[in-house]
Amino acid sequence: MPPSRFPIAEGECDRGTMPRLILPTTLVRDSYLQGETETAIAEGLPTDWLEEAAADFAGFVTQRRAVRELWGVPVTERWFVDRADYLGTVIIRHRLTPALERAGGHIGYHVVPGHRLRGHATQMLAQAKLVCLEHGLSQILVTCAEDNLGSRRVIEANGGALDRIVDGEALYRLATSQQGI
Repeated sequence: MPPSRFPIAEGECDRGTMPRLILPTTLVRDSYLQGETETAIAEGLPTDWLEEAAADFAGFVTQRRAVRELWGVPVTERWFVDRADYLGTVIIRHRLTPALERAGGHIGYHVVPGHRLRGHATQMLAQAKLVCLEHGLSQILVTCAEDNLGSRRVIEANGGALDRIVDGEALYRLATSQQGI
């Protein structure tokens, strides 16, 4: 019997591999809904959107797989998964507005609370840089709160060079090549 397989994007990835950024998939439905509920509760955000997502998860995934417009720019979404376990989300903004140049940058990401402090954010950003490169972005901006030392370490571990600090926001420039991964 062949080994169990976990499909990703257009191809497939062996289940035994390390966590990867993939296109949203229905295969992580339960862990996605649980993880996003935990994230919303931890951050004091509403959870009502999750009921709608749960009611038609296949439709929700289809929407999340497409390039969408958020913050006035096209965005690509990827989910960080380990087999059938959803660990977090990465949003890649294809270009920046003046507001995103001050806070937000090209990449936003979060790790589900139960999976934090395990190095996932560092791997997520490393893999997100490669997705940015595929979208023609050779240099990207990643921002975080000046006092968020964990995020600053993640960005610096991925080759981020502090450009400046503006109004409490640290702005880092990163090359999207594999150097620094």
